[in-house]
Amino acid sequence: MKIGCIFECGKDGPDIQVCRYLVDKLNSVYNNLNLNIEFKSISIGNKTNKDILFENCGPAAKKMLEIDRCEKVIILWDLYPNHKEEKPCRRQDREKILDKLNAQGVDLNRVSLVCICQEFEAWLLADHRAVENMIAELKHPHSVGKIPKCKKPDSVNKPKTRLTKIFNQELGKHRRYIDYQDAIKIAQNITDFNKIKNSESFRRFALKVTGITL
Repeated sequence: MKIGCIFECGKDGPDIQVCRYLVDKLNSVYNNLNLNIEFKSISIGNKTNKDILFENCGPAAKKMLEIDRCEKVIILWDLYPNHKEEKPCRRQDREKILDKLNAQGVDLNRVSLVCICQEFEAWLLADHRAVENMIAELKHPHSVGKIPKCKKPDSVNKPKTRLTKIFNQELGKHRRYIDYQDAIKIAQNITDFNKIKNSESFRRFALKVTGITL
């Protein structure tokens, strides 16, 4: 089954890398179900202007369904950070996306929307073990301090900043979290879904990809 995912990051950005890995992990963990999910991605936005994603998601979804022959499409975006003066609104974002999909005659039954409340790094913070193991590789042979557990990752304000604070604590004040090089390394240390499923947005993503409720 081919799943198309539309992102608001740059080409092969950290969001895409992490989601591709997690889809592969879902395939592996649930191999008894023979999911055989093929992951295809398009990046049409950027982290400072969600309107690019909203404006172009219609043609992108139509292409994925009709030309790339995806069985369904998932559109992912972050509600925060917001780079405009007004407070972001999930309902308004959803309406903008649906308007563009309808304008292209896209079958809405084959499209799912996944809004991440803060930043996708909330998924990484959800599994403190993965963060700890990734840092341990960088810090070896020195031990890693206590990495805080995050039972409600979607409520963390500025997850990217939270990761930078952890990196500063463990690796020095000049070592910040760099999403395009560190995100996938943390994700690759996620060995199961016991922790990351604490993120409601990840559970929704997994459900739309696999049809399985974690």
